Amino acid sequence: MAKCYGNIRTVHGAQGKYDQALVEHQKSLEIHFHLFGYEHELVATSYNGISNVYFAQGDHENALLQHQKCFEIRIKVLECDSAEVAKSYNNIRNIHKKQGDYENALLQLQKSLKIKLRVYGYKNPLVASSYHNISLVAVSPCHMALVGC
Repeated sequence: MAKCYGNIRTVHGAQGKYDQALVEHQKSLEIHFHLFGYEHELVATSYNGISNVYFAQGDHENALLQHQKCFEIRIKVLECDSAEVAKSYNNIRNIHKKQGDYENALLQLQKSLKIKLRVYGYKNPLVASSYHNISLVAVSPCHMALVGC
């Protein structure tokens, strides 16, 4: 049933019907929570989806709150060096960057890169993408003012 809600929310999200997508994400979360308890990757994935809807709506505070819930679960149930934990750092980075908090965005990118290097090695497109994203944040006008450039 949770997968059905997932398919429905995907359609709603693609149509820009974020309030309806959010309702479907919350239904999935309730089912996953009931089946698996709080500490399960599917619960984390549900929080991630809810965060993505809030982010698309421009509600960055709620998006960050939901991503942090996702991250906390992933840290508990997965290895700290898992690709999913790296994705969580990257998702949190997106919110900080959108809020203009370049210092925290850079910190999250560096944490994500550290994991990606261990998981994938140096010769991987995801690692290259992380280096690219770090360079973009590092040279942003706001961050340059912070570091005195």
